[in-house]
Amino acid sequence: MSLKLTTRQVGDVTVVDSAGRITLGEGSSAFRDTIKGLVNQGQKKILVNLGEVTYIDSSGIGELVSGYTTVSNAGGKLKLLNLTKRVHDLLQITKLYTVFEVFDDEAKALASF
Repeated sequence: MSLKLTTRQVGDVTVVDSAGRITLGEGSSAFRDTIKGLVNQGQKKILVNLGEVTYIDSSGIGELVSGYTTVSNAGGKLKLLNLTKRVHDLLQITKLYTVFEVFDDEAKALASF
């Protein structure tokens, strides 16, 4: 299953709901293009919901970091929501868990902006 991304506005926060696989090629480029597009539209508060991401590879992790950097450089914040066990473990192993603000509750994540 490839990556399916849908965006929705909740107040001044853009929520990116992700489902599928963030992997080298189509998945990671779709994620990158979505984040860059949001930043280009002036969105500064982005919450990435990874609750339905079934698999993420090193390229996908790279895109998360790249997205975080892109948003930060534009003066915004990118935060993560609903990590699956696999994604959570990967972020722990790569020490990126300390870089991202991670939430299990959407209301708390939205309030944190």
